[in-house]
Amino acid sequence: MPKDLESESSIVTIEEKGEKMMLHGTIYKLDGSPATSIIVYAYQTNDQGIYPEGPNAHGKLRGWAMTDDHGKYSFITIRPKAYPNRDVPQHIHLHIIEPEKGTYYIDSAEFSDDPLLTERQREKRQCRGGCGIVKPQKDKSGTWYARRDIYLGRAILGY
Repeated sequence: MPKDLESESSIVTIEEKGEKMMLHGTIYKLDGSPATSIIVYAYQTNDQGIYPEGPNAHGKLRGWAMTDDHGKYSFITIRPKAYPNRDVPQHIHLHIIEPEKGTYYIDSAEFSDDPLLTERQREKRQCRGGCGIVKPQKDKSGTWYARRDIYLGRAILGY
């Protein structure tokens, strides 16, 4: 994890192939107020559905953001592809690093328009940190935008 974190981060470098995407959202406390200084760790596959080699098993497409004074965070990335020859929908893995609570994973951001995200798979979601199914929208420039709000402690065992 980098020493200094901002609320906007990048998972990819400018050279990464794929459709540009901005994953953003707000993190909320249990009482519904915005949560500040919460770290979001994200990692994902590339435009071929694989994790490019990197310093650990998560590969090189990864990043960290810290929520601002309004609980906002965002990641500049590409839209990930599904794993080759599998029925797992496109997704971006998300973990929360919360002071005095530790690190825990939440439901990945998955895309409502992905044909691999079937009704059966939707029903199996645990909704950790809130349900992770997002509705991606493409702007005129061709960049995808997806909002993934996060609710600290929601459906997290032992929270």
